[in-house]
Formats: sequence, structure tokens, C-alpha cells
Amino acid sequence: MTTALITHDDCLNHVTPDGHPEQVARLAYILDALEGKDLLRTQAPLGNNADIARVHPQAHIDHVAGMSPTKGQVPLDADTWMSPGSLAAAYRSVGGAVKAVDMVLGGEVRNAFCACRPPGHHAEAQKTMGFCLFGNVAIAAKYALDHHGLSRVAIVDFDVHHGNGTQALCEDDPRILFASSHQSPLWPGSGMAHETGVAGNVMNVPLAAGSDGAAIRAEMERQILPAVEAFEPELLLVSAGFDAHRADPLAGLNWSTEDFGWITERLCDVADAHCEGRIVSCLEGGYDLVALAESAALHVDVLISRGR
Repeated sequence: MTTALITHDDCLNHVTPDGHPEQVARLAYILDALEGKDLLRTQAPLGNNADIARVHPQAHIDHVAGMSPTKGQVPLDADTWMSPGSLAAAYRSVGGAVKAVDMVLGGEVRNAFCACRPPGHHAEAQKTMGFCLFGNVAIAAKYALDHHGLSRVAIVDFDVHHGNGTQALCEDDPRILFASSHQSPLWPGSGMAHETGVAGNVMNVPLAAGSDGAAIRAEMERQILPAVEAFEPELLLVSAGFDAHRADPLAGLNWSTEDFGWITERLCDVADAHCEGRIVSCLEGGYDLVALAESAALHVDVLISRGR
């Protein structure tokens, strides 16, 4: 068995305005850091509207497509932009996540990392926000359940910002467990501990500004990992944001690169115990380019080691 790296050059053509943190260089730095690693390199296919419609109404799909410019860049909201290459990139991000589910559940690979952008965990059913157009991980979860016939899928989101979109898209489905650690207070202002979903299937672990690696390791062991273990998922999805790193300019947590490696190891432990090691990880945030590349590379190194 091995680890898949799923990406596509189209994801380098989603161009944002100068100075925007969700920039092309993010993916370029990650791909450079992954060069030469033992990975099954796979092209992300274009996602399809039927899969997107598992979580977004057709009106949202049409709105995003209708906003796609033929030149320049247009804002969808204060933070989220589209260029002529953005629509294809967004469909690759969806298609990459779905392809990863197929590869992992089909036994082709043990786990997969989707190095695609734009990210997705802030996109709500009818709202683009936070750099996100479609809910990539939520789509992948629904696809695994509905297309592959799974009964339980867990999502762990360790991005520094709460995955409000993923929560909103999944909280009414008891087949999905959504567990998130994130800085609070911080944009988007959601993710309180009292938000628990329809069947206790949402777990939010807010972290105070300045929280370090010891804090997240303790909360992982105390709350998130036991919840995932108790859920006994058949597949583990990861929203892999690396913006809790102490170097990140958009937040104020104090994690080190090594903390992301530790988290990945522990998630692999849970996956080994409950879902045959099956993990699909999708890139979310991370805006200091060096810290992002180092952290993502260590995350993938662990997946490779555990996927053998």
C-alpha cells in the first residue's frame, strides 16, 4: 500500500489579488516540499455537479459559475475572489477529494493527501466565504456515505479557523462526526463548544490565543480522539489547515511544525484501529509559506510512513 498525492496544475491558475493570503504560491511551496517523496501522484479530475449537489443547491452552483470572469478578478465577498482559472480549480478541488475517497476505499492506496486549492471548509450551502467556493470535505463525506455505502464517516478539522461550512453542511447528518479544534475568539466567530449537532455528532474545541502544542495535544487526547474512537468511523477525513503554526500571520496559536506531525500520527492510530488506516486529507489553510510547506511535508511524511 502507499499514499496518493492528488493535485492538478489548474489549482495553480486560481489567481487572487496581490497581497491576498490565499495565493498561488501556497500550493507551489507545498508541491516543491513534496518533490521526490514516495507518493502515487494522481491528477485531480474535475468534480461534477451531481457530487457538489450533495451539499449545495443548484442555485449556489449556478451562482459560482456565473461569477467566473473572463479576465481580471472579481470578489464574491470581502475575502473570496475568482479569476478566469478559479472555476476549474474549484472543480478540481472537489474532484480531487472524491477521487481520493475512491482510491482509499477501493484499496488502491491506504491514505491520500489532496493538494488542491481553493480550500473548502468555510463554504456554506448557499454562501461562498473565507476563500472557499465549495465544501470539498463535506462533499467527500457525503459521497463516501451515499456512493460507497458507508455508515459512518468522521471529519477532523485542525485548521486554526473553525470550519463553519463543513459543520453547517454536515451537522444534520448523524452518519458524520465533525470534530474541530480552532482558535476562539477568531473569524468566523462560530465553533462554540455548545454546538453539538443533531445527535452529538459535532464536537468543537475552542482554543485561546497563544495556546501551544501542549494544549492541542492535551485536548486531542482528552476530547477529539476519544470522540472519533467512540464513533468508530469507516473512513477518516481530515481538513488539514496549517495556520495554527506560530509563524502564521492570520491567527495567534503557537503550534510548531512537529505538532502537526504528532496530530497526524495520532489520527493514523485511530484510523488503524477503526477504519483500516483509511484517511483522506484535504488542504485547507496555512499562510506563512515556509511554515506551510514544512508542516504539510511532515504531515505527508507521516501518512507515507503509516500507509506502507
